[in-house]
Amino acid sequence: MQGSKMRAIFVTGTDTGVGKTFITGLLADYFIGKGRSAVTQKWIVTGSTDDIRVHSKIMGLASTENRNLIVPYSFKFAASPHLAANLERKPINEEKIKKAFLELSRRYDFVIVEGTGGILVPISRKSLLIDIVEALRLPVILVVHNRLGAINHTLLSIEALKKRGIPIIGMVFNNLPKTKKVILDDNQRIIGEISGVTVLGELPRSHNIRMLKDRFKAIGDKIDP
Repeated sequence: MQGSKMRAIFVTGTDTGVGKTFITGLLADYFIGKGRSAVTQKWIVTGSTDDIRVHSKIMGLASTENRNLIVPYSFKFAASPHLAANLERKPINEEKIKKAFLELSRRYDFVIVEGTGGILVPISRKSLLIDIVEALRLPVILVVHNRLGAINHTLLSIEALKKRGIPIIGMVFNNLPKTKKVILDDNQRIIGEISGVTVLGELPRSHNIRMLKDRFKAIGDKIDP
């Protein structure tokens, strides 16, 4: 695997709702299937969605241990972390997040972190999510919402990561239903050519976990050959 010596991966996306949750769970499940211990983490959860529960379902886990380490911050209001934290008057402390991550990295072979929204989401008036990723030197997988408009969103995300010197393992294209195949195919080709970032593969938008696991194996083999 490329990137961090701590054997951790940060899963980010070109936007919110692009499929990061499923990719994160599938990646952790892949490593578990290869006999490694793996855990998922989401530093900041906003809104009522419980992404960690989805990860656990994909991984075949009945319950989630170490909840405070796995989700250091949880807010009720579905919004950008900086706004959700401000509304609840509970500032986000970067050091708390780093300590939780480092503790999990000591307990497991792999820590797979799901980002909140995109890579440049603010966590306060002065800090961005990417600041923590850079500080921890985490390699990134970029989940692309493959549809019309994906080229610009993806290249901007890649530009931001490269500017910080953050290693990009590759891209997973999450195909949006009803988008014409010529667009889906060309997006992968042109983004890969322009950015030089590896296209790890593509997945359909689906809740069929068994099918997604089968399809993800080829992607996992490229990440951890």
